[in-house]
Amino acid sequence: MAVQLLQDRTPAAYTGVESYARRHAKEDAGALAWLVLGYAHILDHDYAKAIDPLNHAKPLAGDLGDYVDYYLSVAYFQTGRTAEALATLADFDQKYPESLLIRDAQIQYANALLADGRAQEAAALFEKNRLPTRSDVELALGRAYAAASRPEKAVPILRNLYVTLPLSAEAGPAEAELQKLASSTNVPPLGAEGRRTRGELLARGKRYSDAATEYRLALDQAAPADRPPIQLALAEALRRSGQSREAKKILETVPTAPPEVNAERLFNLGEIARAADDDDGFLRILGELRQAGPESPWLEQALLSAGNIYLLRRDYDHAIDSYREMQARFPNAARASYAHWKVAWLSLRQGRNSEAADGFEQQIALYPNSAEVPAALYWRARLAEEENEAPKARAYYQALSDRFRNFYYGELARQRLKKIEADGDLVHYALLDRIPPIDSAGKVVPDPVPTDNLRVQKAQLLANGALMDFAVRELQAAATEEKANWGPSESARLYIEAGRYDMAVEIMKHAVPNYFAVDLPSLPRDYWEALFPKPYWTDLKKFSGDTGLDPYLVASLIRQESEFNPNAVSRANAVGLMQLLPKVGKGVARQEKLKHYTAQQLFTPSVNMRLGTHYFRSMVDKFGSLEYALAAYNAGSDRVQDWLGQGNYRDPQEFVESIPFTETREYVQAILRNAGVYRQLYSTP
Repeated sequence: MAVQLLQDRTPAAYTGVESYARRHAKEDAGALAWLVLGYAHILDHDYAKAIDPLNHAKPLAGDLGDYVDYYLSVAYFQTGRTAEALATLADFDQKYPESLLIRDAQIQYANALLADGRAQEAAALFEKNRLPTRSDVELALGRAYAAASRPEKAVPILRNLYVTLPLSAEAGPAEAELQKLASSTNVPPLGAEGRRTRGELLARGKRYSDAATEYRLALDQAAPADRPPIQLALAEALRRSGQSREAKKILETVPTAPPEVNAERLFNLGEIARAADDDDGFLRILGELRQAGPESPWLEQALLSAGNIYLLRRDYDHAIDSYREMQARFPNAARASYAHWKVAWLSLRQGRNSEAADGFEQQIALYPNSAEVPAALYWRARLAEEENEAPKARAYYQALSDRFRNFYYGELARQRLKKIEADGDLVHYALLDRIPPIDSAGKVVPDPVPTDNLRVQKAQLLANGALMDFAVRELQAAATEEKANWGPSESARLYIEAGRYDMAVEIMKHAVPNYFAVDLPSLPRDYWEALFPKPYWTDLKKFSGDTGLDPYLVASLIRQESEFNPNAVSRANAVGLMQLLPKVGKGVARQEKLKHYTAQQLFTPSVNMRLGTHYFRSMVDKFGSLEYALAAYNAGSDRVQDWLGQGNYRDPQEFVESIPFTETREYVQAILRNAGVYRQLYSTP
């Protein structure tokens, strides 16, 4: 009931939890239910209704008393009952000295002091709690100093908030407070530097129109010598916000000296041409950029764009030239390994196998830590196979399998090894020594969870009430205090018990970022089961069987799409476990003669999986290969048909590596890789 209430907060859910609380009014379970009820009202910003259940929770709150008191004070404060908010928190530190809410409680108490007209006391308490920086605290502190007639303190705090935290909800109110102060005290203008800083931070947050406004204001105040960089920043913000015509006008007025300014100017003009599909115009500007900034990072970016243009044109020789030039000019840049890989790969696609083989080996030698090394190992081994160099192929496949155990190419390597007859010991190739070992301390042996730890016990109580974020915070604090490694797995366990498989997956990904490189025995079983859960297994297996699909592949697909969150909704409005668009769900439901179907049913796991498996099956039937079907599931059937028409492929694996969309290529590889892990974990011999 608590899960349902905190997730949906429907009238029926409120009624159910309240009925439970009343039935268990004299028990700890009743107090927990009252806390959940009050907290749900706070999530709904219905603070007046939160007060009564939180007061009901107080007598038997026990170890959860700090949560009850803190949220009760919030409810009092938000309903204007300031004196009661102050009284509730007056001795919070003494009552709950180990509480994780002490800082929040002090900030809440300071807010109540400010509302009670005790601005100087409030300011002192806010000052005590400024680090780590929180925009709401900075705004409240600025207001406290203003109310205490300390404008010399208020103004710099509010200005700093407005300038350096422009993406926060408090930036606008900070500006309003500064305008109020300007009527009674001297508030210096932000100046060109302040406006430029604010514009840069807005641009980083992709609020390009707002950034452009700040850059315009900065230009009005900038000295002539300082104007060109601001003009460039303004033009880029306009370009990224879709105002290319105005951006181009500005760029045409930017001086062509010094060289770095001119290089940035030309790069932006090139991007405007590229966005307008004026490829010839872009390439002409690229020529100018080569002359103006032969060592500029703007040339590096432009060469990458040129390579991508030619790639999409399917002009692979010119794409190779652009990527090769980029890597040669900037061999140590962030994208150099990618550019080098594209040269080697496109050489293979052009049938120049000897050049490709050299390129794959150079990839390993020059960029042994790069993300492209597994692919380089695999395709170098494939070429060795084609040249009947079985010892070399075997050595490369084995190195790939050992170092990149559960990677996409690691599994493919093991499949290829089964087809190569083992003839004596592996031949040693010095190049393979370049590949660094796994960055791991070895096998993970989890510390035992201390069941007598008060925070652990408190976390379990909170989890019983579906207050999962609070519970996990308590667990993490306990593990940190004990310097133990059980925090991630225990947090994942709580999330799994609550049906939040997505959160369990994310916690374990963060805890063991290199898990794909290690063999199964290196991590505890519960780590793997948190990383690769299989909820809804009965229905998943049934619908997979009905459509002739491997259930482990379907589980992997769901993990990639939603991480088993049945309520997931994407930016494109794809819904549920298998992320079906409503129109797709409607079409498949009609084909399956699903009666009384509504789009809302896509949030029901069984319905979503039934429709999703049938839809994916249609992709498999259409294209005849799992790789092609997965690509179509992600990028659409039309694109896959277009990609398949771009030339012959040795096999689906060559098609996958040739997918021009990085997102789709990695999507297909991840699902096939994950399906292999699922089989290792759960399939019976």
